[in-house]
Amino acid sequence: MRAFKVFGLLMVVVMVFTACAPAAAPAAPAAPAAPTEIKIAVLAPLSGPVPTFGVSTRDGALLAIKQWNEKGGVLGAKIVPIVEDSQCTPDPAVNAANKVINQDKVKFIIGEVCSKASIPVSEIADAAKVIQISPTSTAEALTLAADGKAKPFVFRACFIDPFQGTVGANFALETLEAKTAFVMVDQANDYVKGLAENFDKAFKAKGGEIVGTESYTSKDTDFSAILAKVAEANPDVIYLPDYYNIVNLAAKQAKEKGITAPFIGGDGYDSPDLDTEAAEGSFFTNHYASTDPRPAVQDLLKAYAAEYDGVVPDALAVLAYDAVNMLLQSIEEAGTADDTVKISDVISKKKFDLVSGSFTLDEFHNPTKSAALLQVKDGKVEFHSSVNP
Repeated sequence: MRAFKVFGLLMVVVMVFTACAPAAAPAAPAAPAAPTEIKIAVLAPLSGPVPTFGVSTRDGALLAIKQWNEKGGVLGAKIVPIVEDSQCTPDPAVNAANKVINQDKVKFIIGEVCSKASIPVSEIADAAKVIQISPTSTAEALTLAADGKAKPFVFRACFIDPFQGTVGANFALETLEAKTAFVMVDQANDYVKGLAENFDKAFKAKGGEIVGTESYTSKDTDFSAILAKVAEANPDVIYLPDYYNIVNLAAKQAKEKGITAPFIGGDGYDSPDLDTEAAEGSFFTNHYASTDPRPAVQDLLKAYAAEYDGVVPDALAVLAYDAVNMLLQSIEEAGTADDTVKISDVISKKKFDLVSGSFTLDEFHNPTKSAALLQVKDGKVEFHSSVNP
């Protein structure tokens, strides 16, 4: 009995000391596992009115992704592209954006190409805090929210319509010594409308005269009525800032009517399917020239030719390549592929040295960089001059 009492007393002492001992610290939560892959959606018009734009965009983006993966990916993760055909059209582009965000769970979109498709995609991406970088959409509305400030998650790799339209006007006035211009515009196309408005404004501001402005639609194939008015007005230049498919038709029909005034346009002319015979004598603003001797340009030309059977990249391919590099460099600098707020902040402030030039983004997420002026001459597209902002 006495042994039992001693044992009981010892147990009480042990319990008291145990109760007084500090509680063990809870285990620290495990750090989230680093991603093994990073998905990037590429929205490009592989069908629809401008399929060469889509092919170039896809190929430029895929080459950049391949090069990063060959170096070990980004933050040790493999980059996985998800390519969707967005058709340069609002509804298919919106459907593609919803698919990659909701089903594929992407946090990054490269695309779209056409402003009229990129703008509705930007509303979806920005609301979902998904980073969107359009390689080539030049309409101001792409990156602007309703309050006039930049959409936090939407960026572009190209210069914007006011700059491109102004460059075209200044070139017409100063280099071609044009005094009059006729403007052709598709009012339903944000890209075309933006360029036309800014050309008109800049041309008149420096003393030029707009002798006619006529509208058409993207479905038109017969421009004879408009061209009859062009012939009557007899302008020094014709400003047609549309895509190559429209330029091919209008320029050919103009030559058939004996109209000799040169066409001037924007980067929408840049396509291997541009009818250089019809567009002979035309000029257009663009984002780069393959004759640029900078190492960044020449290195890409070699890599692109090796990857795509000797093809020379057009501006669509170059800007898609640059857009991917903008994104992946920023992810690497941010040190995360999950925090799109942090990555967006890096993109907003970073200086980029890319194929299309060296630049930072302004407060509206638009690059400030030079434009190339190209000429269609002797059946070829040639570099004419470079224009600084």
